[in-house]
Amino acid sequence: MRAAEDIPNHQAIVREAGRVGLRLRHSQPPAPGELVVATQVAGLCGTDIQMLRGLRDDPSPVIGHEGIAHVVAVGAGVPGSLRPGTAVVINPTHRSDSSFLLGHNVDGLLQERTCIPATAVRAGLVVPLDRPPEAVLGTLIEPLAAVRYSLGLLATGSPRTLVVYGDGTIGQLAVRAARRWFKGEVRVLLVHHTREGLEWSTRHPPEGTELLLGGDHAELPPLDEGPVAALLATPRDGTRNALESALRLGKGELTIDMFGGLPPDAATPLLPGVDLTAVRAANCAGHPVPAAFAEVRTAEGRSVRLTGHRGVGNEHLTAAAAELRRDPALYHDLVTHVVGPREAVQIMNGLSVSRRRTVAGTRLIKLAVRFAPVPPSSRESQ
Repeated sequence: MRAAEDIPNHQAIVREAGRVGLRLRHSQPPAPGELVVATQVAGLCGTDIQMLRGLRDDPSPVIGHEGIAHVVAVGAGVPGSLRPGTAVVINPTHRSDSSFLLGHNVDGLLQERTCIPATAVRAGLVVPLDRPPEAVLGTLIEPLAAVRYSLGLLATGSPRTLVVYGDGTIGQLAVRAARRWFKGEVRVLLVHHTREGLEWSTRHPPEGTELLLGGDHAELPPLDEGPVAALLATPRDGTRNALESALRLGKGELTIDMFGGLPPDAATPLLPGVDLTAVRAANCAGHPVPAAFAEVRTAEGRSVRLTGHRGVGNEHLTAAAAELRRDPALYHDLVTHVVGPREAVQIMNGLSVSRRRTVAGTRLIKLAVRFAPVPPSSRESQ
């Protein structure tokens, strides 16, 4: 690829009229405090798919907040640690500035060049990677960081059993990471919401995990005595059902993380008077420390520790990158499809009109979109 000053335009996967297309966009130099990154690989996540399907109203024409990029140009005042050529991961969530949410309300990484605004640079959301994991595993850094956040919250309840709801990327990452990041022996169950997901897990079994098929009337096996933790890795339209199932788990102490999104004004009669959206929003981007939990009571009088979170802290990102370097084989099978931008457009348009997750005969867990690398001799400075 030519240096940025030689490419007045760059390729971008752009949303338009309910579909996406590969378009050329004008490449702008960074203003003071800004920097420009070149995407090496970017992933497609569950919220991205919801945007493609029109289930969310996030305005960004270019989506994508997962992946590895290289700094290619910096504006005046950018820290020296972010010099051109530096491999970085972008923390997509600004804790105090709602105008920055990468790939949601500002352009994301599914393009050759992305300008990171000064508010994100000042907040330290461009995180250098001294030793990046294997390129395609870069699509798992941010979701694994979110899993790390979740498991840290749930670990405060010292669970003997972990029940993970959801068979997408987050659920699959969680059951693989749980034994490494939980202390002591923990029984792990993965509840799938589709038969296709269960079949995929059966062919790619996570070690030490019990595989179950969920549903509105699913019966979970009896749980061991002791504290139980539930991680709800569900789409926003499935979180309430998963929560209501989780509230029936075990008989002892119960801690639930509402990892998945929630529709506006979400509520359940099983937790009368509880503002689920407010509980989930109480933790954002690694703050506060210690994390916030709501001690709630069910309609039947059971006490439950309820929490949730949005975004991750930089420490979660660096821990996730280190984990992917340390044991890439544990996670590699989750990157099921690796394609270039043109093929990605075809896949994304297919996902926008169908709820099925089968692409080229294989269930899609994580789509990694490769962009052409920037040769070291062509990395520019400003």
